[in-house]
Amino acid sequence: MAGHSGTPELKFTHESLPQRVIFDSYAAAGHVAAEVDRLGARRPMLISTGTTIEVQGAVRHTEVVMHVPVEVAERARARAAAEAVDVLVAVGGGSTTGLAKAVALTTGLPIIAVPTTYAGSEATAVWGLTDGGGKTTGTDPRVLPRVVVYDAGLTLSLPVPLSVASGLNALAHCVDSMWAPRADPINRAFALEGARALNTGLPTVFDAPSDLEGRENALYGAHLAAVAFASAGSGLHHKICHVLGGLFNLPHAPTHAVLLPYVTALNEFAAPALAAAFGTPTAVEGLLSLQKRLDAPRSLRELGLNETDLPAAVDGVLPAVPAGNPAPIDRPRLAELLHRAWEGTDPR
Repeated sequence: MAGHSGTPELKFTHESLPQRVIFDSYAAAGHVAAEVDRLGARRPMLISTGTTIEVQGAVRHTEVVMHVPVEVAERARARAAAEAVDVLVAVGGGSTTGLAKAVALTTGLPIIAVPTTYAGSEATAVWGLTDGGGKTTGTDPRVLPRVVVYDAGLTLSLPVPLSVASGLNALAHCVDSMWAPRADPINRAFALEGARALNTGLPTVFDAPSDLEGRENALYGAHLAAVAFASAGSGLHHKICHVLGGLFNLPHAPTHAVLLPYVTALNEFAAPALAAAFGTPTAVEGLLSLQKRLDAPRSLRELGLNETDLPAAVDGVLPAVPAGNPAPIDRPRLAELLHRAWEGTDPR
């Protein structure tokens, strides 16, 4: 109609990543074998620290290190070249998928990812490498796994504390996707449904670790979270966590779990719909309630960060703050946020 400008929120450009996703509990091994054949591969490299599943004729590579140090990536790349590998099969958490991505980044080899945690790296084209205390991240279509095989049965052995931390890491993908640089109505819809599923599944995982339904809900939510995050991009929360991980070698998932309510308290005014995923008046209340319910880590101090490290953390994070963050960020505000997260005080 002439003169009608439309709804501002419904003017956007959204890009969905090309990926085959299989969700089938207790069936990963068969699906992996079929997908290796479908890709026409003959020499797989199985990247895994355990023996969760076997891949016939695979070269096994077990050196997996958190945050993917450059030298670890180089050794994996050299092994893939020496063994004439033609497909990478990553079975494990975010560090395992991250190593496969580092190999794919320079070789172009396809990845079949079989996640055993809720990290979500398998659904993104984001890679990360650490070198000399700094973490470099980027986006490249070569690192997006061609196939993801989700088997909730493989998560049953994941200890409850790690399940909680990993699940809250996935929830961080949902929350950050509400206001990240490329946030749009489609990835917000994925993020809200992902947050709802995680809020439903994680308490069941905590109370009944062998209950498959809880694990399936958590894995489903983690996938939606990762898809939303892949589209929306990295917001303030992830920028902070990447800097802290690279500078101080803090554990990835617990760091996300600790910081999430603090960044949410800062930015929630820009995404009031997020509260509905938790069934609480505000999303911060829902997150704090879930943290308490899951006995999750509550402070950076308990993760090993020293108070004397905080000024260096502020120096590292400030240049990485996204320009479009809903709440303006300056040095004093960032320093206050990090100090409160270090103490574990109420983010409200």
